Amino acid sequence: MNTLTATARNDLAALIHPNTNLAQHQEIGPLVITAGDGVQVFDEQGNAYIEAMSGLWSVALGFSEQRLVDAAVEQLRQLPYYHSFSHKTNAPAAALAAKLAELAPGDLNHVFFTNSGSEANDSVVKMVWYVNNALGKPAKKKFISRQQAYHGATVACASLSGIPSMHRDFDLPAIPVHHLTCPNFYRFGRPGETEEAFSARLADELEHYILDEGPETIAAFIGEPVMAAGGVIPPPQGYWAAIQAVCRRYDILVVIDEIITGFGRLGTMFGAELYGIQPDIMVLSKQLTSSYQPLAAVLVSDAIHDVLLSQSQRLGAFAHGLTCTGHPVATAVALENIRIIEERDLVGQVQRLAPEFQRRLREFADHPLVGDVRGIGLVGAIELVANKATGQPFAQPGTLGGYVFRQAHKHGLIIRAIYDTIAFCPPLICTQADIEAIFSAFERTLVDATDWARAQNLL
Repeated sequence: MNTLTATARNDLAALIHPNTNLAQHQEIGPLVITAGDGVQVFDEQGNAYIEAMSGLWSVALGFSEQRLVDAAVEQLRQLPYYHSFSHKTNAPAAALAAKLAELAPGDLNHVFFTNSGSEANDSVVKMVWYVNNALGKPAKKKFISRQQAYHGATVACASLSGIPSMHRDFDLPAIPVHHLTCPNFYRFGRPGETEEAFSARLADELEHYILDEGPETIAAFIGEPVMAAGGVIPPPQGYWAAIQAVCRRYDILVVIDEIITGFGRLGTMFGAELYGIQPDIMVLSKQLTSSYQPLAAVLVSDAIHDVLLSQSQRLGAFAHGLTCTGHPVATAVALENIRIIEERDLVGQVQRLAPEFQRRLREFADHPLVGDVRGIGLVGAIELVANKATGQPFAQPGTLGGYVFRQAHKHGLIIRAIYDTIAFCPPLICTQADIEAIFSAFERTLVDATDWARAQNLL
């Protein structure tokens, strides 16, 4: 049962940000990282840290996988670069596209490569507009996203992101997008409301917005299977089935952002599998190469591809691309990265380790500073609050989270503070001993934070 007061539920605007506080960086850094080994990284003073965030949610294979280094070197020797313009490609890019089509759910059989998740989601916006123009639906251009969503930092992607601080003074949103209620049951569920009822209410909100605007104006709904940078928010029961049903009813594309959840993070190859989502478009990055090389991919359905192809043939070209689209070194590393994930059954490893990871995470639920503990697979979060009974946030959001972020470094631990929500996302290669080390270090950090909070009169 959700017991938050209306004040606690509504006093959230200042908490919505994907990045750590600027104050954290001013007091802790710059921290110069010079080496990595497995789940650990080392600074220029030789201090070791457990990287409990996989860098930026991304280093699946840890920081010293020699096979990825060898794959990059071998490709650099053979063909260090070639472009994908003028009907050209390279062997690793073609092989990776085929492999992603094999792995992806449904008929996502066509791949467009970019250098980052932001570029990928930016490309999605252009593709969706292009397709609707080709179909004679020039008014069908609006996107639907969610509050607290994070989809990247370009003009279009920051607009899709539901984070006020990413909009202020950047003149954003700059594209037609509407942000619906964040599916955070802890914060936005009503007293006595079940998760299923909460999901139904959010689906009703979606449907009412579509009908108010006119279905002929709505192009796509974009969402992460589990919202990550917005605070690690798994969807409530029944959410994705309800949302997807509304989108299908009104001919609205479903775009799934798997930049963080893809390649095993949730205990399935993709989050779409876990939640029964059949995307029209899926976006991948981060664990695609374990971030050893910059690479992202947009996968589109057969139906979308057919329109893209026919319209481009009519116009004479698909006038979109990047200098390093399908870069041979990046795609070679991605192929090797996926081979390792499959050979070592790292998706199965997540399934085996997740119960212990989630158990240790939830041991903090009774702590007086902890309002909510949530997660799935090998990702989780602990939300710190001023009043445990009501869920009331701190008067100055991020003050305590910033302290926890800094203090964790002193205990040899790198986590992420999303204001006062502490996120954990260890490499997929981590062991049970690594999980114990992460949460033991965090336990010591939380003891320090409790003393500090009392001294600062935050409690």
